[in-house]
Amino acid sequence: MKIGGLQKLSLIDYEGELSCVIFTTGCNFRCPYCHNPELVKQTSPIIDEKTVMEFLSSRAGQLTAVVITGGEPTLQPDLVDFIKQVKSMGFKVKLDTNGSNPAVIETLLKKSLIDYIAMDIKAALNRYNHVTKSQKIQDNIKESIAIIKNLAQDYEFRTTFIKGFVDSEDLKEIVELASGAKRYAIQGFRKTKTLDSSFEFYEFKEKELEALCMFAKRFVNECILR
Repeated sequence: MKIGGLQKLSLIDYEGELSCVIFTTGCNFRCPYCHNPELVKQTSPIIDEKTVMEFLSSRAGQLTAVVITGGEPTLQPDLVDFIKQVKSMGFKVKLDTNGSNPAVIETLLKKSLIDYIAMDIKAALNRYNHVTKSQKIQDNIKESIAIIKNLAQDYEFRTTFIKGFVDSEDLKEIVELASGAKRYAIQGFRKTKTLDSSFEFYEFKEKELEALCMFAKRFVNECILR
């Protein structure tokens, strides 16, 4: 595993759990608003996997969960083996993913290696190439959504909304993709560091996000704001 970061304690990344967060390097998307550019560009120093495992061993019985995020974790060829080790220590595992690798997601879920999975639905399908700078990814996105709905015991889909880029006009198609989902999370973009430092971003106001959430509730079992 190429690990580019370790947050030793989080109270917010896995609801109801005391977790740590492991950040993998590398991503097959190039969303200009990404707030982890050093992971996408693989410029962050690599943390030795043995060091991470020693830390987890020392926190067994204190922390309850491990969140694996990125970058895009499903690009890591040894992800399955890594999670098996984490689970053997008694931790719950949450995976954050962009949904581009449905086969990996299916394997993890069928092996019962994931307790919670959060998948980003980046945009309406016809805007995926524009938002992620990737090509011909739409079928994979649809397949991952279906796999998660069918196999995951606990999950959410989520979208970051940015005025003029991922906008309210995209919401209907996005929630139709997620229709019937257990949980859908709407996230308002907040300006921090970004992959494209020259891109102009505009934030939704809280009331505007609340209106998006009210609309989304017609399609999913639960919609929350973050």
